[in-house]
Amino acid sequence: MPGASMKSGGLRVLQVSAEIFPLLKTGGLADVTGALPAALARQGCEVRALLPGFPSLREGLREGLRDPVAVGRVVLPWGGEPAQVLRGTLAPLGINAYLVEHAGLYQRPGNPYQDEQQRAYPDNHHRFALLGLAAAQLAEGLDHTWLPQVVHGHDWHAGLAGAYLHFARAAGLSRAASVFTVHNLAYQGVFAPEVFAGLGLPERAFAMQGLEFHGQLSFMKAGLHYADRITTVSPSYAREILGPEQGCGLDGVLREKAAREQGSVSGILNGVDDTVWNPASDALIAQRYSAAGLSAKTANKVALQREFKLDVRADAPLFVVVSRLTEQKGLHLVAALVPRIVAAGGQLALLGSGDAALQQAFEQRARAQPRSVALRVGYDEALAHRLIAGGDVILVPSRFEPCGLTQLYGLKYGTLPLVHRVGGLADTVVDCTLEDLADDRATGFVFERFSAEECERALRRA
Repeated sequence: MPGASMKSGGLRVLQVSAEIFPLLKTGGLADVTGALPAALARQGCEVRALLPGFPSLREGLREGLRDPVAVGRVVLPWGGEPAQVLRGTLAPLGINAYLVEHAGLYQRPGNPYQDEQQRAYPDNHHRFALLGLAAAQLAEGLDHTWLPQVVHGHDWHAGLAGAYLHFARAAGLSRAASVFTVHNLAYQGVFAPEVFAGLGLPERAFAMQGLEFHGQLSFMKAGLHYADRITTVSPSYAREILGPEQGCGLDGVLREKAAREQGSVSGILNGVDDTVWNPASDALIAQRYSAAGLSAKTANKVALQREFKLDVRADAPLFVVVSRLTEQKGLHLVAALVPRIVAAGGQLALLGSGDAALQQAFEQRARAQPRSVALRVGYDEALAHRLIAGGDVILVPSRFEPCGLTQLYGLKYGTLPLVHRVGGLADTVVDCTLEDLADDRATGFVFERFSAEECERALRRA
């Protein structure tokens, strides 16, 4: 890749993302971007993070800044007050970071992508174009003390970083290479074509070989098309997105990229950050334990049953869910099987929010069987730890799953995953067949066809 030589020391990598754990998390993306810099540092890389100035990120970064340094301004191609780029230390992670500050674009309530009524912000194209533009300008030398050799964008929010960088390289302004990681191809950052004119990209970028996607503009397609390398979060998902079923309309772009250069599209399996998810050191759970002393796990189950007001029964299989409530996550299968779980003497404790109909279905089941079924709406990081530590089986029956982290956390905590064989779930969980049990390889319960009947068979095995 251009600009990727390591001759002068560790590879300098600029990580570009919209969220990062523990300061801002809406899903698994934040877990990965929070853990990756330290993992790359152990491999000899020098990593800095670039983040938009959302309130929670801004506060967290400012806490760690010693004499904050403004490294430069980014002029907005569509007009308005320029953005300011600050350099400092991301205190909870101990890494160097840049923050793009622009009160008009970032200082607002709600989550990073939607307002308090869960409506996408109408100016998201500007909010995340600015993130990409700042990344490219750092690769051009905006901070004269540090020049990245690789710009690593994560998901559609960072998709334009590769586009801006591509044209900066063509103009001789940068030599940095670009890597784009797909965490979920289904979320693409698609906008009306008329917004393109204000983004400061050349007209030729709005084409089939560029950002244009069925007459609209796609940030995800920009990331895929202009990146030197594309990675995703599991080997199976890297293969699946090359086909129409999982390619979300972008499989042609990916196949063309893969055909042009061997290794340009690849999957690297996500992992677990041992400093955050480790039952032997987890301060958020009722009692710490390890694989060498699983008996202490029982205390976590009892504590969870009490917290959720379930019957305290050691012999009741306790199934747990920590997930967004969406059809993609396969939770309509779980909702349909709740009576089967209860009839067989099992219990279900669920933490999540999302689809209103799914949420209502679980609420109805919890009201009907309050000693066996319980639901907490929303997301609570500490409660997620307690659920995974206290459960017997964690349910991850996703229709598609780029990697999935909750099943990995389940494996780490001795809470057996029940999963659909797809994407990273297929790469991480081995079904309890007689052969795999005999070889001591089984790690959970896997069903092949995405249906309630197949899920129920796995449930019976559990």
